This record gives sequence, structure tokens and C-alpha cells, in this order.
Amino acid sequence: MRLKLPYGEKGTIEAEVPDVNLARIAGPNEVCGSAKKIDHALSHPCGERSLESFLEGGEDVVFIVNDGTRPTPTAKVLDALADHMNLHQARYLIATGAHRGPTEEELRFIFGDHLEILRDRILVHDAHLSPTVHLGISKNGTDMDVNQVAVDADRLIIITSVEPHYFAGYTGGRKSFLPGVASFKTIEQNHKLAMRPEAKALVLEGNPVHEDMMDALSVVKKDIFSIQVVLDRHQEIYRAAAGELHDAFHQAIVWADQVFSIDIPKRYDAVITVAPYPMDVDLYQSQKAIDNAKWALKESGTLILVSKCREGVGDDTFVKQLSRSPDPRTILQALTEEYRLGYHKAAKMAEIMCQAEVWAVTDLPTGVLERMNVTPFPSLQEAVDRLLSNKPDAEILVLLDGSVTVPKVREHE
Repeated sequence: MRLKLPYGEKGTIEAEVPDVNLARIAGPNEVCGSAKKIDHALSHPCGERSLESFLEGGEDVVFIVNDGTRPTPTAKVLDALADHMNLHQARYLIATGAHRGPTEEELRFIFGDHLEILRDRILVHDAHLSPTVHLGISKNGTDMDVNQVAVDADRLIIITSVEPHYFAGYTGGRKSFLPGVASFKTIEQNHKLAMRPEAKALVLEGNPVHEDMMDALSVVKKDIFSIQVVLDRHQEIYRAAAGELHDAFHQAIVWADQVFSIDIPKRYDAVITVAPYPMDVDLYQSQKAIDNAKWALKESGTLILVSKCREGVGDDTFVKQLSRSPDPRTILQALTEEYRLGYHKAAKMAEIMCQAEVWAVTDLPTGVLERMNVTPFPSLQEAVDRLLSNKPDAEILVLLDGSVTVPKVREHE
């Protein structure tokens, strides 16, 4: 079979894989959306308050929106909101977390046709420089410092998307607040909790990362309206929930599971996992596709990442930690002795490397990947050929949209 996988914003990458070896091509489940999802969500809010009721009397209306590394269709949400309010009367705080600020191209992706009208109302969160308010210390010991604009707003509205997240359980909801507009110190402390085994995809109860996020919101003690969308496998809107933050979030989780949680009958010798645009911005972000793929991989198997990594590796700390030793067990031991932001991703990668080989087809320099204990390939075909020369009878699973698709082996098989 001729595989044709997405690569970059509009490109593709191909490889010929024998039918006998290609066990399955899996991705988000095919679902049927309904027309006017956002309008319907706004007309039927979760909770008792409509958007109009929520906005009544508000003098400082602030939206928190995702940055350009997320697939959230913020512009489409704003299209719908324009029928309910004057968008220019609000301010828009971009939840960058610890990421860099958005490029002009990313601003256009986020705001669409609204960009020029709203440009003077847009604020970009800077984890290092933005003024923050200290909300106290979470039960897990995190100093909760959050952007002052978000804390002081008398009307706070979050626009986000919900899909599985490899250590927070799910994106969306509370995640826009912390780490989205938190200080670097807070983000670093929160992400350190990702080193714990309880921090994993599809799990909220007992997940310390999620608990931190909830603690921050509980201290703020303000109503937050939200519009939370779930995308389908084509990155079109499948469903949308609007209304009270937590009610909308938990409704969106149900829909996200329908799309992104997939059943598989067993684990496979090799998994080709794709980080599609815009999740392919760099290796740091593409790592999510690696982590999700591990749930479908046999021990001692081969995991092949396909990601353009448009802007390089993304985080020097992440790279340095994975480059410190050719033995991933040594890397893991070192990572337990201290923590800096980026170590959690290095630890998740090193854990996989202790059990499997990690290969990659990217635009990154080969030397960088080799130092990180990742085997680079200039083409997907060469990676497949090497795999089959090593193990001619290998069963291969292709995981489309690996950044958000979580495979689960059916318990009865």
C-alpha cells in the first residue's frame, strides 16, 4: 500500500508499505457533527447563565484564547460571538504558557478576519515578564501566580478546544488559566508533577497536574464563561459546549473521547505516529505524538515519528537532557535529581527509549537527533525499509494525528 501522510501545513510524505506488514491505519474516530454547533452551544449553555446574562454589567471583559500551536478554531468562535456582543469592547489575552509569542501568521490563524479590528485589544501573555497575582500555594506545593489581567477582569471568557493530553489528562477548560497565563515559575512547578505516573492521558482523578489547575481556579472564586470545542479527524468542529467552565469542560470531555480515544486489539511491532500541523511546530511539541503512540507499541518495538518540526527542536533544556548520555536509564536517573521546565518531556521520552527504539522523519539536522538518542531518517520510505530489513514480518500501526489520538488495547483481548 502507498502511504500518504500529512507533513507540514500543506505537504505530504509517502512510503510504500507491503500490505502484509500494514496492520492498521488508525486515527481519530469518524464522527458526524451538526450544523451551527457554536450557535447551538451559545443558545443552550451549560449551567443557568447565558452569555448575555454573564456579560451584563461587565466593564472589563477579557477573553483567554489559545496560541498558534493549538488547533483551536478561535476565529470561528469569534464569528459566532459577533452576533451576541461587540467584540471590540473586550480584550484578548493569548495563553502562551511558556511558549514564545505568536508570529503574524499565527495571529491571523487565531483571529482570522477579526485581527485588524481587534489588534489594539490583543495582549500576549509572557510567562517571564507579564505582571501576575499570587493566588497562594496549591495542595501539591505549586506557587499559583497568574496574569493580573485575567485575575482582575470582572468578566472572564475562555475559548479553547478539548482533546486528550499526555500528562494533564485533557486540554481545555482550566488549562487555559494555568498554565496558559501563569508565571514561568508556576508553570515549571506544575509541569514537574508530570513526572509522576498518575499524570497521563485521559485521566483526571488523582492526576496531580489537573489538581493544580483546579486549585488555581478555586482560589480565584469567580464565574468563568467558556466556549469549548471538540474537533473531528478533519479538524472541523464536531461539537461545542458553552457556559460555566467546569460544566462545559466535562461535557466536552465526553465528546473528545468519542473522537480521540480509539480501541485497538493489541500492541504492534512498530508505530508510525504523525504530528500534523500546527502541532508539528517543533520537536518539543511533537513529543506528544510519541507519548501517545507508546500505548500501541510492543516492548522492544520501533516508534517512528513523522513531524516537520518547522521551527527546530523548540527547547534547549529538553534537548540537552536527552543528549547527556547514550543510555536512557542514566538520563532518567539524572532527571529525578533536579527539575527544570522541559525535564518532564525528556523523562517521558527516556522512559520510552528504555523499552523501544525511537526513529524520526523530520526537517531537523541529523546530528541533533542522534545526540538525543533518536535515529534520523531522510525519508519515511527509508525508515520503513530499515524496519522491514530488521524484522521482515513486522506488524505496523500508523497513528494519524498522533498528538491527540490515544490508542487503548481492549481489555477483553
